Amino acid sequence: MMENQRTGTAIDGSVRRPRAGLVLGMLCFVYVLNFLDRQLISILAKPVQDALHISDNQLGRLTGLYFALFYCFIAIPVGWLADRTHRVNVLAAACALWSAATAACGMAGSYGQLAVARMAVGVGEAGGVPPSYAIISDYFPRERRGTAMAIFNLGPPLGSALGVAFGASLAAAFDWRVPFYLIGGIGVLTAVAVYLLVAEPRRGAHDAPEVTDRNAAPPSSFMATIAGFFANPVLALASIASGGANFITYGISNFATLLLMREKGMTLGEVAIWYALVVAIAMSAGIYASGRLIDRFTKRSRAAYGYLPALSLVVAAPFFIGFVWSPHWQWALVFLTVPMFLNSFFLPATVAFVQDEVSPDKRVISGALLLLVMNFIGLGLGPTYVGMASDFFHATWGAHSLQAALYALTPMYLIAALLFVGLARLIGRTERVTKGIPR
Repeated sequence: MMENQRTGTAIDGSVRRPRAGLVLGMLCFVYVLNFLDRQLISILAKPVQDALHISDNQLGRLTGLYFALFYCFIAIPVGWLADRTHRVNVLAAACALWSAATAACGMAGSYGQLAVARMAVGVGEAGGVPPSYAIISDYFPRERRGTAMAIFNLGPPLGSALGVAFGASLAAAFDWRVPFYLIGGIGVLTAVAVYLLVAEPRRGAHDAPEVTDRNAAPPSSFMATIAGFFANPVLALASIASGGANFITYGISNFATLLLMREKGMTLGEVAIWYALVVAIAMSAGIYASGRLIDRFTKRSRAAYGYLPALSLVVAAPFFIGFVWSPHWQWALVFLTVPMFLNSFFLPATVAFVQDEVSPDKRVISGALLLLVMNFIGLGLGPTYVGMASDFFHATWGAHSLQAALYALTPMYLIAALLFVGLARLIGRTERVTKGIPR
């Protein structure tokens, strides 16, 4: 078997396992930077608010709606393009763009300038995750994709933790602008490394022949591909359920440090150590555990793609209430550990399900469509809702208005869990029909 000497990838599309592991590690690091850049403003919310004189409502729009509008919708044409061109090149260019825009955030002198820079970050990050999903799916066979996606999705907790640890430390030692400059520069160098070192895998390299044969059909048009995704009730419900869970995830993460510092007495230095450890350990362990459980239980029934996230959300809800209620930051972090472990169980499950459900030539745009719904609901509306609620409750709750806003987030746990139960039942019915078993 001949090999491409530059990339280490076999010409017939099969991939050596060491090369697959290296690529997964690089893509995970890119996702770490992706999420670190995305969350840096939330992590440094207090000094940014003090310097630029912005309200909780403005902060919610800045970290949520303004970013999500560009991140979600631009991902669709970028995904369609990547499915028809070179996915690795798209990823490298996107990483360079969002990293440069992150550095520009540090130069902002007003709320308007910061908003424009954040929108540019969203434009760049639109080309980050969907191509990575598809690349991973073509490096790993179906029976290992849940774990591979879980490892890739360690990017958010590691990115958040590193952002808290290094971002808060640098801001405390120097200035809140320094982390933006440093992390943006690292991202540009990483983009060059991706371009030079990551090989473009053959589409459908690890899929069954009947799945790969779908590529023989003429490519669907842009609008037909989008319509086909949302016409599939299982894919549509998976996206909406993920959006409900992500509403919780971003509603918490974009305001957690602000709550801990403003209402529970944490200092920036304490945030850099203790909150960073909770995010890094609990969320990372939860995402990895979810991937392993998905690989195990979906061998019996694919309905586990829905039941596992539903169960995790139900168990997490009372501990989230404990986090918001706790009068001291030490107890708040103890309670927060459980939701941090369980809240993201949905992510590897949903991503692996969508990548398995569609043909290889539609994986990037399908991942982009999943992220469109998931992040427009979660990233776009979650922080916006919490920020607006905090300003609304200020008249009655005063200094504890953010605590009241997070209490108001709690019902989303039940809503998201019910959506995932519905997804599991729909997947189960589809499985029975496929196997010819009466309903």
